[in-house]
Amino acid sequence: MKKLANIFLLAAALIISACEGPVGPPGLPGEDGYNFIGTVFEMENIDFNSGNGYSVIEDFPSNVTVYNSDVVLVYILWEQDNGLDVWRLMPQTVVLDEGVIQYNYDYTLENVRVFLEFTIPEEQLQAGETDNQIFRVAILPAEFASRKDVDINDINTVINAPNIQMKDLGTLDVKTNIMN
Repeated sequence: MKKLANIFLLAAALIISACEGPVGPPGLPGEDGYNFIGTVFEMENIDFNSGNGYSVIEDFPSNVTVYNSDVVLVYILWEQDNGLDVWRLMPQTVVLDEGVIQYNYDYTLENVRVFLEFTIPEEQLQAGETDNQIFRVAILPAEFASRKDVDINDINTVINAPNIQMKDLGTLDVKTNIMN
């Protein structure tokens, strides 16, 4: 009788473990395990003047590879608010009574160029608009930059986004690499 009970329990256990229930609702979308690696560096002490054609070129650091699919974003240090840096994604336009000033950039796979365009007379440009400008350059994989949960207009959101590892290269003084 004990043998029969043991066989019955074993059969019941096999039958119960072989049963499947209904498929549950799908879960939230997850990450595929890929960590996005971006690079951020600063360009400090940028002076725009007629001698450099209001344009400065900086080569990307030698330990950084920029791919065709990467996105390069440049932010300008716009102001400080209660001791906190306020960064704005370029291009940025300033409309004055005398005309317009625009801070802009372009890039290749080797370098980034920041430049100043304006419609006001050159002699009316103020030192605050041309001297000691600071820029932050972020090189990001396109998959990261196109995510809907990341506001690329805010450098802090980019740097602090989940699943991104930023390689901070620090500050580059580009006074030695000014375009003529």
